[in-house]
Amino acid sequence: MTKKAVIKKGEGRYLKKGGLWLYDNEIAEIVGDISDGDIIEVEDFDGFFMGMGFINRNSKIIVRMLTRRTRIDDIDTLIRQRVTDAWEHRKRVVDTSSCRIIFAESDYLPGIVIDKFEDILVVESLALGIDLLKDKIIGALKEVLERDGISVRGVFERSESNLRRLEGMKPFKGFIGPEFDNEIEIVENGVKYIVDVMDGQKTGFFLDQKYNRQAAGRLCKGAKVLDCFTHTGSFALNAALGGADSVLGLDISQFAVDTATRNAILNGVEDRVTFRCIDVFEELPRLYEEGERFDVVILDPPAFTKSRDSVKNATKGYKEINLRGMKLLKDKGYLCTCTCSHFMDSALFLETVGKAAKDAHKRLRLVESRAQSPDHPIVLGMDESSYLKFLIFQVYDEI
Repeated sequence: MTKKAVIKKGEGRYLKKGGLWLYDNEIAEIVGDISDGDIIEVEDFDGFFMGMGFINRNSKIIVRMLTRRTRIDDIDTLIRQRVTDAWEHRKRVVDTSSCRIIFAESDYLPGIVIDKFEDILVVESLALGIDLLKDKIIGALKEVLERDGISVRGVFERSESNLRRLEGMKPFKGFIGPEFDNEIEIVENGVKYIVDVMDGQKTGFFLDQKYNRQAAGRLCKGAKVLDCFTHTGSFALNAALGGADSVLGLDISQFAVDTATRNAILNGVEDRVTFRCIDVFEELPRLYEEGERFDVVILDPPAFTKSRDSVKNATKGYKEINLRGMKLLKDKGYLCTCTCSHFMDSALFLETVGKAAKDAHKRLRLVESRAQSPDHPIVLGMDESSYLKFLIFQVYDEI
């Protein structure tokens, strides 16, 4: 008997608009002897074939689609094609020395992310069905890279998110295969970084801001720069190597500040870049009261919202941090500001920054509107794939 899930009449709206998920309350019937993680067919209520995906009855996202209107004859062949397509895309659009090779649903491999740092791969697997295919995906990726003369030295897994518990899995962190030094030196935009794939945030480094960092750096020649939520100093270092006279980076994590300081030394800019371990929300008002003013202010905060229910409170947070940042800018200075939450859509984020400007008695001129690096492609209809909004404004004092 064919293993399949049948969608209720009138349901599956997200899938039908271009998404790749089906929710548990959208399913009318599950047919066949099915184990969670199995690849099954999906039919609409009238028998129309919608595609194939893997099922997990432990999850509210009960089916994650692997194909749309196409049957899977051989999963190994499908995986090799998906991985090959993903790598060929990256070769066209980004510097591949360090990049995101697999971006989950955006590469039609739902629930798995694989980042490449030089000759090391870092994997994050968050869905049961894809976790069962993880070894096949890694194996196929190694083969594809080998054909281009890239030998993978090691693989580390950072599947620590509690989202795994929602899938009936335990979080996992550790080596896949032989162990190696967890600190890797990479180069991005000509800037050197130490990436700790074991203890750094997420997979060790935020690759999605690759070209946004470059855009910010271009503004900084001869400038006094403030980099808020600096993490391991990536924006600060792009500013320094872009010709900034001085850069101050702020972050609440001592681990991040220590790594950022090492990165500054690695790039030979420790004389112009200073990092402080401090709460940004507390420090910005203090800097304002002390009369500090900057030519460029960079705001790269963590996501203030990870659910639709908390968007209202998150909006207050984004407004507050942007207002504080604008107050610290000299007339005609530049504000680089972003949100990494897909729940803050572009229109809402722009509106929020505009309200902050009004309260700060500033006028804004939008210079650039950017998104995540193209190794993090956006699938129309899959809202979650469009998460990073990066705006550059020139900020004027009110007249």
